[in-house]
Amino acid sequence: MRSGVITQKVGMTRIFTDAGEHIPVTVLKLDNCQVVGHMTDDKNGYTALQLGVGSRKAKNVTRAVRGHFAAAKVEPKRKLAEFRVSADNLISVGAEITADHYVPGQFVDATGITQGKGFAGAMKRHNFGGLRATHGISISHRSHGSTGNSQDPGKVFKGKKMAGHMGDVRVTTQNLVIVKTDIDRGLIMVKGAIPGSKGGWVFLNDAVKKAVPDEAPTPGAFRMADEEKAAEVSEDQVEETVVETEAEAPVAEAAPEASKDDAGDAPEKGDA
Repeated sequence: MRSGVITQKVGMTRIFTDAGEHIPVTVLKLDNCQVVGHMTDDKNGYTALQLGVGSRKAKNVTRAVRGHFAAAKVEPKRKLAEFRVSADNLISVGAEITADHYVPGQFVDATGITQGKGFAGAMKRHNFGGLRATHGISISHRSHGSTGNSQDPGKVFKGKKMAGHMGDVRVTTQNLVIVKTDIDRGLIMVKGAIPGSKGGWVFLNDAVKKAVPDEAPTPGAFRMADEEKAAEVSEDQVEETVVETEAEAPVAEAAPEASKDDAGDAPEKGDA
């Protein structure tokens, strides 16, 4: 079982295929999704990865949480979440998961918080038909009608479909298809709609009702932060070496001239 990822919903657009068909897609962004910690069976009783995305100012993080990020050598994150994995699919702490963690054509499950609609009536919330428009119905055309029973049981059962708060709940949409990924910009494009508002957090997992394709990387697609820093350091060292070589070359040529001048000055001092 592979790890999922934490993404941020950018919005919806469409992609045209080679045949001219357009596919509506939801664009999800991976904002520096890194592994922050490990949950092991020996220590925690289960195996999971703790992932973090985004960034926060250190001054806005408590000391305890700041120490947790410092131990992982990761900058403070805006959002943390755990993903259950098998023991052989653990990823090193500090690794950044990339967009090619999923492959085009793969089925995924997307979990998000739906848009809040506030207090809604029964017709909007539960698709009730309402009461009649005429014949004795006055100022209650959109009401839900009676809710209780007779003297026995003499109460309204829990869970009765009535007016109330609508939306703002955790919803998982299953068997969505990955259409395209952009590794450089960290974008994942999923066919269809995904619950949540623009800018909301969306958890992507491999579909539980579909097989993971063979092309999907195991334990995942990621890059280590240390490798990037090492590459940057090596490039800087190469540039510094080139600069030092260019700076030393004129000095080496000027050295003989200086020795000649010194040699010419020496007799004058002797004559004096």
